Amino acid sequence: MNLSLAGRVCMITGSSRGIGAAFAESFASEGCHIVINYLKNAEKAEILADKLQKEYGVDCLPIQADVTNENDVKRLISMVIEEFDRIDIVVNNALHSYLFDPTERKWAWEVEWEDYQKQIDGSLKGTYLLNKYAIPHMKDMNFGRIINMTTNLLYRPIVPYHDYNTAKGAVMTYSQNLAADLGRFGITVNCIAPGLVYPTEASKRTKEEVKSVIVAETPLGRIARPEDVTGTALYLASNWARFVTGQTIIVDGGYTMK
Repeated sequence: MNLSLAGRVCMITGSSRGIGAAFAESFASEGCHIVINYLKNAEKAEILADKLQKEYGVDCLPIQADVTNENDVKRLISMVIEEFDRIDIVVNNALHSYLFDPTERKWAWEVEWEDYQKQIDGSLKGTYLLNKYAIPHMKDMNFGRIINMTTNLLYRPIVPYHDYNTAKGAVMTYSQNLAADLGRFGITVNCIAPGLVYPTEASKRTKEEVKSVIVAETPLGRIARPEDVTGTALYLASNWARFVTGQTIIVDGGYTMK
């Protein structure tokens, strides 16, 4: 059995750069048509779309949309259906900007509710809205693959980023409930929980001493690169994982074991 992804339509939020762009390239390399969603980086999205079309011979559609804005999401889904007439795979990768800086993070007694709300909107609301409007099209096909991004910090908060981690915990619980509801329609819902991924915009201020500690406690002996996370997404979207739903797969080189 191969991955059987050729011809599928894969939409990846926040995919003009970083892990999202790595997802886009990995799915394109397997023959998927790609929807590159971005918020601000139009030039990067256009360059990536052109690259993937030329290298892999697939169709790529860059679309600007704020996934926390319901009208934007409706427009995004409408454009995808108009172009491709289907949505097979959704990777919810977008989030509000967050810098992982352990020396400047807020302590528990310093975090304001607004901090939590911003991350909940970015992680949970954006994921919820995108899924809300993609699910009806998946139900019509009796097929769908939804992949939501969380973090290994849910299991091992080496740095307690309270607002970020709490929002990602909500995404995991939401995903489990979604999986319970959608299985009857042939739709699977799973999460990927990466550890620190470098280089990305979010990890650029991670101190060398923090990275050294993580490397020392990681059996595979290094920090993840964006392309290290993509194989799990391909697996979850493929026929190999057709009987896998409601799961969270940790991708951190063994730093977290459960």
